[in-house]
Amino acid sequence: MEHKTGLEDYYIIKNNKKLRFGYTTGTCAAAAAKGAAEMLLGGSEIREIPIMTPKGILLNLELLDIQREDNAVSCAVRKDAGDDPDTTDGLLIYARAEKTDAGEWKKQREPVTEEKKEEEKRSSCLNEDMEFSKIVPQIDLEGGVGVGRVTKPGLSQKIGEAAINPVPKAMILKAVEETADKYHYEGRMKITVFVPEGEKIAQKTFNPRLGIQGGISILGTSGIVEPMSETALIESIRVEMSQKRAEGMEYLLVTPGNYGADYLREHMDLPFEKNIKCSNYVGETIDMAVNMGVKGILFVAHIGKFVKVASGIMNTHSHSADARMETLCANAVRAGGSLTCAKEILDCNTTDEALAVLKKHGILEETMKHLMERIQFYLDHRSYQQILLGAVVFSNEFGYLGQTESAAELIEKLHRI
Repeated sequence: MEHKTGLEDYYIIKNNKKLRFGYTTGTCAAAAAKGAAEMLLGGSEIREIPIMTPKGILLNLELLDIQREDNAVSCAVRKDAGDDPDTTDGLLIYARAEKTDAGEWKKQREPVTEEKKEEEKRSSCLNEDMEFSKIVPQIDLEGGVGVGRVTKPGLSQKIGEAAINPVPKAMILKAVEETADKYHYEGRMKITVFVPEGEKIAQKTFNPRLGIQGGISILGTSGIVEPMSETALIESIRVEMSQKRAEGMEYLLVTPGNYGADYLREHMDLPFEKNIKCSNYVGETIDMAVNMGVKGILFVAHIGKFVKVASGIMNTHSHSADARMETLCANAVRAGGSLTCAKEILDCNTTDEALAVLKKHGILEETMKHLMERIQFYLDHRSYQQILLGAVVFSNEFGYLGQTESAAELIEKLHRI
């Protein structure tokens, strides 16, 4: 019989497909820690454990690979990302609970009033703003094999600490505290989260770029994975940008994707290792930069993405908007293109095909000049001219196509990094 987790009725409809929800590495770690503590203190073996997520969804997760020692118990929960394309899907996330001494465990805490009990009942889940001082500190939480270590500033953890994010940390400590209270345990306890396959899988994640070495991060703000979530992608950009700011960078180098990164590395004398990938989220990247006090951004982008910015489209995913040919056509007309040229552009399928049309009609350079002016206008419009923004635009077939008015100044500033 298939194990029921409690997520069976949670899904979204995207592109006419039903996509099911999953749960995060943080939820897995919290459930494994709770299960290990329950078996350590209760003495009996259990095969599943309930865990409340910050999103307010109660899960019932299966405990796997249970190992018992004289003074410790370990077990694992298998990560299920639902229908989200997640490199950690299927990983076993382990936790080991160990009694470490017989010292005083419970600290002095504020009295639990009836009013406070009612408040706890109303708020059945955690959130990012919870006060960590309410968690009993005599539960020691560590990251073991396969959990990354922070080596650069700008992240939620200090250099040298395990990459266990704040909300998963709170979930783990709260779950173990409740279990200890249940069994009136008064000794010290150490919880070690480990992921045997973590170091291998981490090479496919953002961790190497963020300076997190030796494994994956234990992540999650809601405890639940929503398939194809834009929020998670934007958060990864925010984390990387925050780190660059912590390193003292005031001007950022941003590429939307692999084409931009390859062009930057092969054709531009700029610090490639400093670039941030923004995917389709040009607008959100600018917004976050303004909020963090960044002074400027230079985008190095393929025309297939950034031609859309020339029409004010700040999410360049094709499902959000296209208008590539319409934008090229409009700027070709500005450059003196004929009706025949305009019609040929509108019949094209790719930007490279349209560029060939522009070249045939002898207006490629002039069209690109107008296109760069529109890109500069909409970049400045998005930031309300609060920071310096510019772009270098290229094509795989035609190479360098042009740059916006502010690009030269940004290139000069980036050379000083």
